[in-house]
Amino acid sequence: MHRLLPPRVVPGLRPRGPHRPSSGARPGRLVATGFAVAVGVGTLLLLLPVSATGRSATPVEALFTATSATCVTGLVVVDTATFWSPFGQVVILVLIQLGGFGVMTVASMLGLLISRRLDVRTRMVAAASTRNVGLGDLRSVLVGVLRVTVLVEGVVALAVGLRLLVAYDATPGEAAWGGLFHAVSAFNNAGFALYPDSLMGFVGDPWVCLPLCAAVVVGGIGFPVLFELYRHRRARPSRWSLHTKITVLATGVLLGGGTLFFLASEWTNPRTLGALGVGDRLLAAVTQSVMARTAGFNSVDTSAMHSGTWLGTDVLMFVGGGSAGTAGGIKVGTFAILAFLIWSELRGDPDVTAFDRRVSPATQRQAVSVALLGVAVVLVPTLVITATSPHGLDRVLFEVVSAFSTTGLSTGITADLAWPHQLALVLLMFLGRLGPITLGTALALRSRPRLYRRPESTAVIG
Repeated sequence: MHRLLPPRVVPGLRPRGPHRPSSGARPGRLVATGFAVAVGVGTLLLLLPVSATGRSATPVEALFTATSATCVTGLVVVDTATFWSPFGQVVILVLIQLGGFGVMTVASMLGLLISRRLDVRTRMVAAASTRNVGLGDLRSVLVGVLRVTVLVEGVVALAVGLRLLVAYDATPGEAAWGGLFHAVSAFNNAGFALYPDSLMGFVGDPWVCLPLCAAVVVGGIGFPVLFELYRHRRARPSRWSLHTKITVLATGVLLGGGTLFFLASEWTNPRTLGALGVGDRLLAAVTQSVMARTAGFNSVDTSAMHSGTWLGTDVLMFVGGGSAGTAGGIKVGTFAILAFLIWSELRGDPDVTAFDRRVSPATQRQAVSVALLGVAVVLVPTLVITATSPHGLDRVLFEVVSAFSTTGLSTGITADLAWPHQLALVLLMFLGRLGPITLGTALALRSRPRLYRRPESTAVIG
């Protein structure tokens, strides 16, 4: 019998034993605590009489709105434009900005905070697993995110504000505030609007819809991807990292497929696309496809869509956007890895490959875990709310998926739900905002080396 020798210790590196506790729990709790504090402070501010135009908000209304803004969701139980005063709207805007900025830096923060405790090899794994842009310091990441945020929001705010000033008879103050509010809301994929019907009044106006769509896509694709695309702006796509290739490809496929889906399913619906001209139908379909990627604006009446369209939108919302971006959902990277896994299994390939690269078994397990846990988180509250409310399954499922994916689209029943159901949506928004990030990090860092493997066996599938 051969003895197993202890691992060789390299000077300057601390060995990581098989029973060493996971390093992902404390940073995950830190991030969750930070978001909870922001929600708490926002709730207290929205409870102030100065935050509302008429009666003061109830605790549930203030908590729901603060959570929706901080988690950049967009679901509302009161109308943002008429219920909240200018002070209340400023509070919401600040919460959206803080929440979106935090979301874009959380993954990088987790990678940097955790990697300081690990050896060099594990640091590199942690950086890749948490979508970090490198092993540099936190300051460079924060500065990069801040520059992107200011640039995109500034350009979109200027474009939308000028359009409101020129074409909609808005005063300079109204145009500036409208442009800024909707630019921040779009870039952070929040979906809060200053109009009771969201963007329905601009359904045929590309000068408003397209800049907001661009902000949604840029904010939702993820800071690491934006950083790499800028760094390799003159390079061929073949030089991109696997993460960037997967994110860009999946985003393009889902945006194009979503546009075709909305055109096909709502083309003849007189209450949505059917009442528009051909050009306006195309613009509205593009807008809806983009906004279903967890942005929350709508340029046509979501409550008037066919039930089949709701189901397709559920899928788009559940998938969401890119990692380390402002979008929610299980992320397009997770969805793409699952697609590559299924394709490889159907072909009988021994390895899962993507763009001539072999996907590690650990990444495959993480993708399956995140997706299945996301399904479970959506399924349980959907069953409970459907059984205890007068609303049908299709509408309840839409609201639950919208909350979990931090999208903000609604069939119009959110304000009519009982307060326990609204609190359930609050919890879903919080879990949906932080869950996939912290769960993916924890799964990546819980892997530990073993000096043995158990005998292999099989089970009957199908």
